[in-house]
Amino acid sequence: MVNSVHEAGARPAQWSSRFAFIMAAVGSAVGLGNIWKFPYITGENGGGAFVLVYLACIAVIGLPLMMAEVMLGRRGGRSPIGTMERVAASEGRSQGWVGVGIMATLAAFLILSFYSVIAGWTMPYIVSAASGEFGGISADDTGALFEGLLASPGELLLWHSVFMGLTVLVSAGGVRHGLERAVTKLMPALFVLLLILVGYAMTTGHFGEAAAFLFRPDFSALTAEAVLVALGHAFFTLSLASGAMMAYGAYLKKEVSIARTSVVVAIMDTGVALLAGLAIFPVVFANGLEPGAGPGLIFVTLPVAFGQMPGGSFFATLFFVLLLFAAWSSSISMLESLVSYLNEKGVSRVKAAIGGGLVAWLVGITTVLSLNEWSGFTPLDMFARFEGKTLFDLYDYLTANIMMPLGALFTACFVGWKMKPAHSAAELGGWHRLWYPVIRYLSPIALLIVFYFNLK
Repeated sequence: MVNSVHEAGARPAQWSSRFAFIMAAVGSAVGLGNIWKFPYITGENGGGAFVLVYLACIAVIGLPLMMAEVMLGRRGGRSPIGTMERVAASEGRSQGWVGVGIMATLAAFLILSFYSVIAGWTMPYIVSAASGEFGGISADDTGALFEGLLASPGELLLWHSVFMGLTVLVSAGGVRHGLERAVTKLMPALFVLLLILVGYAMTTGHFGEAAAFLFRPDFSALTAEAVLVALGHAFFTLSLASGAMMAYGAYLKKEVSIARTSVVVAIMDTGVALLAGLAIFPVVFANGLEPGAGPGLIFVTLPVAFGQMPGGSFFATLFFVLLLFAAWSSSISMLESLVSYLNEKGVSRVKAAIGGGLVAWLVGITTVLSLNEWSGFTPLDMFARFEGKTLFDLYDYLTANIMMPLGALFTACFVGWKMKPAHSAAELGGWHRLWYPVIRYLSPIALLIVFYFNLK
């Protein structure tokens, strides 16, 4: 019975090696959240103490959930929807659990639609940086540059289209010729670029100050809200509850250790976030800027810093190329949940990638317009919680605050309470004894807390 799920039907193409899966999983996890969001939320929440709580959340909550999703994906061997259908049947459970796969696939699709628009911002910044436009630029000028980009639906649509096209191009190539070929080149390149930028940051004279800010905990600066932010980001940054890890787990060979591989992925993902902080904060401190500058830290604050430093144009270009690579590797995984499902239903991978990407692109146009022409369109003003929220704000709220926490909660409940322990033990080996009580008790409690405070 342990292997019955694997024996039912042909399995899809598989990663050629453990390295390929690690690069794919890290590529899915590493994205704008690591390089754009992590530095500014760390700055907003006091630095070292926040980082320490974040690392604890990764270890105790994020990693067990990642192991659960990869395990389900390999055991089912299909898309997230097909996997939940197959595994639920093998466990003698209700087909209602298929809803976990459906929710994950829809969340990934919706996130991709607006993520593509945001990721597209990196492209004009690469052009501006390479042309030397940041040289001597003031904070007012960078603010005007960013506001001008957001105010132009035509320019946003152009870069959104280019980015979605890049995503579809990789997805259409299949597991080995598309996904694997892309991530095994993109991720090493991303690490090299990041290390170059950290090396550059060491020359600013403020590297020690940045390291102290990141790694010297000041618990007086830590608030209850900061703990919740750390917990939420730890869950989000590992690309959980979006179907990506389940979809990629379906291509993982049986002999590869899920637990050890997941640990490597979590360490590498966390390492990218910390290296991004070490690359960004020395530049910020060297120019007397504010580390808690919020979402504008990357697109408004950093160009000022790069513009005032020797070689700033070159390193600014490298930085925004890095940001583009991180976003691209994540977007590929977001599309994979839907593409793999359509492929199972008889649609060729090329048609599934083009069709899925086209619909996500169309939905993304509403995000483009929400930033300018439709900025005053807030359709749910009749509800106090949603007052003033544009369509883009609503997409973000629905996925981050409802769909993903709920999806992760149901996943934890399924593997912890509905799946036979012998079956999960067969997949996880000796790690099962440590993993099982965490996923059965601690993870659901933590996710309920996140869900409650998200809706409070």
